[in-house]
Amino acid sequence: MTRKSLCTLSLAAALFVGTVVASDAGRAQDTSGGGSTTVEMSNEGKEVYETICQACHMADAKGGGDAGAAIPALAGNAHLADKDFIVEIMIKGRGGMPWFTDMLSQKQMAAVATYVRGHFNAYPEPVTEDDVKRVAAGSKSSPRDCATC
Repeated sequence: MTRKSLCTLSLAAALFVGTVVASDAGRAQDTSGGGSTTVEMSNEGKEVYETICQACHMADAKGGGDAGAAIPALAGNAHLADKDFIVEIMIKGRGGMPWFTDMLSQKQMAAVATYVRGHFNAYPEPVTEDDVKRVAAGSKSSPRDCATC
């Protein structure tokens, strides 16, 4: 089985598992009495990464694959210094990577972007749900969404 086929199967499985992550993630509470946990304090980003992203980008986020079917590395990726970059890719997709607007909530996108930027890179500034909303509002729809194209 090719790497691309494996990623496609993993994404299909993630559709199912992703709904479990979504329902469980909303239950996390800050025990200090402050309400729901914030994106940077939760494990939600790690859970989303391990459930969905690492199937293609690998556990170490170094990507891989053969020429022409390479999965980009997220670890050590200078493009991720711009937090809008990763959000836009999750919203619009790119190359073989699908968009995740039908699979992940904006909160989950913010959480996984924060996790990838901080855990596999040295970009500690959190991506917020407001960042995702802002990028989504300014982002043109994916060419795959165009009914007249």
